[in-house]
Amino acid sequence: MIIKTCGLREPENIQAVSALGVDWIGLIFYPKSPRYIGHQANLQAFLKEEKRHEGKLKRVGVFVNAEFREVLEAVHDYELDYVQLHGGEGAVYCATLQQLWQDSSIRKAGIIRAFRVSRAFDFGITVDYEAYCDYFLFDTKGQEYGGTGHKFDWEILDRYTGKTPFLLSGGIGSEDAAAVKAVKHPALAGIDVNSKFEIEPGLKDASKLATFLSKLKS
Repeated sequence: MIIKTCGLREPENIQAVSALGVDWIGLIFYPKSPRYIGHQANLQAFLKEEKRHEGKLKRVGVFVNAEFREVLEAVHDYELDYVQLHGGEGAVYCATLQQLWQDSSIRKAGIIRAFRVSRAFDFGITVDYEAYCDYFLFDTKGQEYGGTGHKFDWEILDRYTGKTPFLLSGGIGSEDAAAVKAVKHPALAGIDVNSKFEIEPGLKDASKLATFLSKLKS
């Protein structure tokens, strides 16, 4: 199971979380997010150096309705492995990103399309994205873009019959290890954790996360 920890932005914290054995780390490029990485020269320099020691750890950049140039530059500058689209980006947007990468020699990334899920969510809309996305991410629907810190009803995942693997997100906390392990959907590839493991926005409690990972893997 893929374990993605999102909303990181402090070099020492990134190093501490990475050492726990998570699979993916998420960097948020949405300026309205309290976890926005901003323009930190020290962070970019740290990540370039850290890439040499990360092994199989993947980096995910989170974007909301960003201009293509912004996404392409971030993938290159931060050596991202995936871009996670968390806004209103349509299938054409995803197709265009793929085409831009195919037509150039710049660093390429996989695409994760996030969907904001409520009980009324129509999983049929994911079909249009299947040709362009490596993964989907199902998160709880809120009033604004970004996470809510709350779960949606995981039972409705049974309505998803697509073949694209997905990550489960939304309010997963340290007490949810058993509930996560109980989800048996064949397309479940992993989970995305964030605010429930924070000391403050953008700063993760590595000890709390380590305890959760131990329970999850036991």
